[in-house]
Amino acid sequence: MLARGTTRPLRGLTSTRKCINACRTYASSTSEHESAPQPSAEQSAAKSRPIKQELFGPSWRTKQPRKQKQPYNKPDEEGDAEKGRVIFSGIQPTGIPHLGNYLGALREWVRIQNTASEQDKLLFSVVDMHAITVKQDSADLRRYRREMMASLLAVGLDPLKSLVFTQGKVHQHAELMWILSCTASMGYLSRMTQWKSKMGLGTDASPFESTADPKSREALKLGLFSYPVLQAADILLYGTTHVPVGEDQAQHLEFTRQLALGFNAAYGRTILTPPETILAPAKRVMSLTDPTKKMSKSDENPNSRILITDSKSDIEMKIMKKALTDSIEGVTYDRQARPGVSNLIDIMYYMDESVAASPEELAKDMANVSMRALKEKVAETVNRTLEPIRTRYNLIMKDEQRRPFLQDHNEVAASAAKSIAKKRLRNINSVIGMGTLQSEPNRKVKPKGGYITMKKLTLEPSGV
Repeated sequence: MLARGTTRPLRGLTSTRKCINACRTYASSTSEHESAPQPSAEQSAAKSRPIKQELFGPSWRTKQPRKQKQPYNKPDEEGDAEKGRVIFSGIQPTGIPHLGNYLGALREWVRIQNTASEQDKLLFSVVDMHAITVKQDSADLRRYRREMMASLLAVGLDPLKSLVFTQGKVHQHAELMWILSCTASMGYLSRMTQWKSKMGLGTDASPFESTADPKSREALKLGLFSYPVLQAADILLYGTTHVPVGEDQAQHLEFTRQLALGFNAAYGRTILTPPETILAPAKRVMSLTDPTKKMSKSDENPNSRILITDSKSDIEMKIMKKALTDSIEGVTYDRQARPGVSNLIDIMYYMDESVAASPEELAKDMANVSMRALKEKVAETVNRTLEPIRTRYNLIMKDEQRRPFLQDHNEVAASAAKSIAKKRLRNINSVIGMGTLQSEPNRKVKPKGGYITMKKLTLEPSGV
């Protein structure tokens, strides 16, 4: 799936076998490595082998002969269907993910990665540029970015199979956003729900109506309003063919599709690929303390959610003592009448779908157990699933104290993503008339008499 080659050691990495084995463990504990490259006997014997090649596989930076390059930037070429899918998705850096994040997105990413073909290209990003649409404390944002990157590696995203990087390291995202903004419809953006929910407004709110609250219009910032355009740029920048999203993001993906189609129509050729949706099965995980609301980090009560790094004692305390149920005898599944009990059944089923065919069937199997026994079973299942993730996360963060592993990983992955983005953006700029002053962008002819230098362009004073 990735280009093969050799590389230079990264700054700050030492040739410690312990570090190599630890970093291999991050992904290998939850994912199979049939497709991962195995070192030859000669390579295994070489003690001076660069550590970056051990951690991340052969370098993506290595230059290959022109005929061997993967044409990421030409999705409309003939035979493109044989090149596999390009899959992109992102998550905002909000710190350590909770069960809702894990079940709704991250576990699905790992499943897609582990079932992808060798021809598929997978990119998963910590979209930190999206995070600053709402005021952030700089120290908190740095910590959130670091925690989210460590979490993505801990849940099983494998650097040998996927590019996992921070959005802000690839400036082409912002450049393409501006290009797309020039064709995006303000009317369409005004109907999007993201900025309305962030500002606590109704779904029928509009910033252009004369009756709109002046304070709300003043509080609405351009970055928040144009959030979907940046999201579209994230997707279209890599020639993405498939995007795994939840139902709450389906509106934004449709906006991306319409923006790509409109851009192609405006310039008369298919340069942007309208992506398809990989719709993850709905897994709504509700708050433990108020099961009528979704589990969320915005909830002021930390006992309302389970983080993927919570210890066994924390999980047991939150479920056994804080999770809301009811006084009705027995276990039944009814989200309306018994939201607390149904939420626990959902959590247990989603964390280990081998226990039953469906949440309803699981409830029937546990119909005669007490509330305490139900909570014990749920806590046991959650802890069993999260234990390897928690162990890998703690190992990553402990190692991070000795050397900048996350930073080094991000540099490598972002560099690979940037090389794809630069080629794609070069094609887009060529179509719209940017990027070169040649009348024929693809023509490369050396000027007669050699290339013009700044010295040759210097004008002599008149009269001399």
